[in-house]
Amino acid sequence: MAYEAGALDATLSAAAGADAALFSELRQVFAESVARQLDLLRRSRCDGNWEMAALRLKGLAASFHAENLIELAEDALAGAPGDPVVLRQLQAFLDDFSAA
Repeated sequence: MAYEAGALDATLSAAAGADAALFSELRQVFAESVARQLDLLRRSRCDGNWEMAALRLKGLAASFHAENLIELAEDALAGAPGDPVVLRQLQAFLDDFSAA
């Protein structure tokens, strides 16, 4: 599942207003937050750590109206710790978001 511009960019635009530098900074901070939770998911060795990182990721996604990321976080919550498919999809989302 790839990143699609839409509600997330609209949310960031609403927060940044006409300030392009602030918009860029908010995108960067969002990407760093996603990367941090993805790292925690990768390092999770038990259900509790996996679930906590997935819930944080879902909360982050919901705060910024990132529907695709919400779905990926829900997939992580439904899956087993270390699920390689979920981790690859999350990395693809982050790579696409960072490239946009």
